[in-house]
Formats: sequence, structure tokens, C-alpha cells
Amino acid sequence: MEREILKELIAWKSRPDRKPLILLGARQVGKTHILKEFGRSHYKYLAYVNCDNNEMVADLFTSDYNMERILLSIGALTNVPIEPGNTLIVLDEIQELHRGLASLKYFCEDAREYHVAVAGSSLGIALHQGESYPVGKVNTMHMHPMNFEEFVLAKGKRQLLDVLRTCDWTVMQRLRSQYIQLLREYYFVGGMPEAVQRYIDTNDAVKVREVQHEILLAYDKDVSKHTPTSEAIRISQVWHSIPSQLAKENRKFIYGVVRKGARAKDFEIAIQWLIDAGLVYKIPRVTTPSMPLSVYEDFAAFKLYMLDCGLLGAMSNTPAALLLMPNNMKESKGAFTESFVCSQMQFLQDATIGYYSKENSKQEIDFLLQQDINILPIEVKAEENLRAKSMQTFLSEHAGLHGLRFSMTDYREQEHITNIPLYATLSYLRASATNDK
Repeated sequence: MEREILKELIAWKSRPDRKPLILLGARQVGKTHILKEFGRSHYKYLAYVNCDNNEMVADLFTSDYNMERILLSIGALTNVPIEPGNTLIVLDEIQELHRGLASLKYFCEDAREYHVAVAGSSLGIALHQGESYPVGKVNTMHMHPMNFEEFVLAKGKRQLLDVLRTCDWTVMQRLRSQYIQLLREYYFVGGMPEAVQRYIDTNDAVKVREVQHEILLAYDKDVSKHTPTSEAIRISQVWHSIPSQLAKENRKFIYGVVRKGARAKDFEIAIQWLIDAGLVYKIPRVTTPSMPLSVYEDFAAFKLYMLDCGLLGAMSNTPAALLLMPNNMKESKGAFTESFVCSQMQFLQDATIGYYSKENSKQEIDFLLQQDINILPIEVKAEENLRAKSMQTFLSEHAGLHGLRFSMTDYREQEHITNIPLYATLSYLRASATNDK
């Protein structure tokens, strides 16, 4: 399956200021697979080392950071020539090695000509816990589950993807039934590579859901493995509360949903752990739609979305038919749709994402997106719905802003609002950002 991040890896290889690469992302989003594919297809040699529970490399960095010794050891362990520019060294689960992350500083300073990439299922957590982070000595990339465009391509629909990326609304309208079917499939399958592959291979919803439950179980085990029991309980409580949080009308995270009488200080660490692990996206409330949005964040109010709508369906035990068929869900379908839009926006470059709500009012804008110098108010509708009372009120109060509505309705322009089909969410936002430059 083709992944967009491969292009970023190829660009990293050619950078004159290239440094060791840290590839961040949740477990099972495909980090190891893409690094191996990158090494095999764009280098003469791939030297892959799994550092997890591997006695052969346990003491690789313990005694010193002598790069000549370390590179010789990696070559001997992998039986691969270690040549500058010709060999990609991949150290997987590097956070499991004592002083492993710190070694990247010395790869940068003393062996810059060698190409080194590292990844790990809990690497983001290790970095945010102050695990000898090599500040200024590494490049970083973030990897997410497959987006909708990648899913369409994995389904073998390259021509549909090409049309999607051109934003040719006339042609897309003629093909809308195919796009909508693919979108509903994506709601159910999501973008975890193993689930997508199982769906393509079997076309069996039961087998796909089995994969999703296995991934969720692996996440639960990670929590138990990497945190003390007391904190693991809190993390699990927050994680498993997300479907209920998103089922509420305004999706705002409420501590009382996690545990009766709970307060912010009880779960702040748990929430940050989930963010660092790449399992949730935290979308803060923004009080004013002005540049830069980050200045106007309300730290006490936020929404939490799961990294993948397929996993959201598995955790909530939502039947496949309810996601695959139209008009079978009401409020819950809205939660899946917002989760979908949120996950697609993670692929935008240099974007800031929040949501807007007005104090003592029901007025709420699902998302505020800052791209370059533009702020885009975004409303999300699960089906064909052109009513936008909150949006219209918001735009009347903030002259100069133009709203976007993502729904199942075809492209159309209304006064101060552009309606974009949900299946074109990422394609449109990318095209819009490019056209504004």
C-alpha cells in the first residue's frame, strides 16, 4: 500500500542539512514497514535492528558513543555493509536501549554522513518524559493512520483519487455515489494499515473488526507496560470514555464522564500520556477567531478525538451496517464524521486546529483551522444538511471570515459559506492551502 510519507522520507534523504530522523506515531500505523520499504527501495543496503528485548544490542551505547565502534557493531549484527549514503540504518524501538536516544546527538555530530532513522511504539512518550532528547540534533516526522486519499488508492481507485485531487466538482458530482460508498467504508475500516489490508483481502467486516480489537488490546497492554498501575487505570478510564465523550451534543471533554466527581488535576497526566502516545488528538477551545489561534486557546476546555474512526467504531461496538448504510445513525454518526474530519486535518502542513464556542450560548463552530494567514471556520454535517444557524450567526459577528461546511451535499456556494463534500475534505483543504501561497 502506498503511503504519502514515503515522499517526505525521500526528501529527507536528499537534504543537505540532513540529521538523524525520528519517526513518531502510534503503534501499528506502519512506521516500521515504511522505514523498511524506504530502505529497500531507495538505498543499496538496509541495516535494520530491532532494539526491543534484544540482548545483542542491549549494551550498544552503554560504554561510550564511539561511532566507529557502534557502526562496526551494527554492521556485524545485521551482516550489512555500513556505507555513507548507501546504507539506511534503522533502529526500531530505540527507546528500549539505555542511552539510545542520546546516541542520536553523536550520530549527528560525529557521523553525519551516515543515514540513520529511528522509530518506536512508545517513542513519543519517552521523548516527552525527558529521555535525553537530542535537541537540535535530529529531524522529526509524524506518521498517522492512512488518510482517506491513501485508502482510496489502496482500494485500487487511482482514477477516482486523481479526480478527487483536482477538485473538479462537475466530474465528482457524477461519481458521488462511488465516493460516498468509499467514505462509508473508510468510516468503518479506518486507516490502520492492517485493518485496511484485511478489508481489501477479505471484504469481510467481521475479520476487519477482529483486527481492530487486536490493535485496541495492544494499546491497553502498552498502557500497562509503560505506566505505574495507578496511572494506568486513569489512562484507561480516559481512553475508554472517548466514545461517550463524543456522543454528547457538543463533544466537549467532561471529566465527570470519566469518573463521577473527577477533576482536571486527576487526569491531566493521563490525557498527556495518550497525546504523547499518538492515540488521541486534543482540540482546544479557541475564544477568538484571530491570528494566531494558539494565543486564544482556553486550556480548560477541549475535545479529544481518537486517532482513527475505525478504532472508534470498534471500541464503541458500533455495528458495521450502521456506518456503511446512510441514515441509520443520528448523533453518533455526527461523532464519526467529526472524527473523520479531524483525522484528515492532521495531514495539513503547518496548521493550527481548534474549535469555537461562545460563553453562555449554544453557538459553536466545530473547528477553526488556521492555514498560513487564513482562519477557516468549519462546520461538519453527517448527511445532506445545509442548515447553518450557528455558522451564520458566527460569520455575521466576525466580518471578513468565510465559512466551510463539510457534508454529504455536493459542492455549492452560499452566502459566506462554501459547501464541500465530506469525501473531498483533505483534497480541498490541501488545494486551498496551495492556492493561497
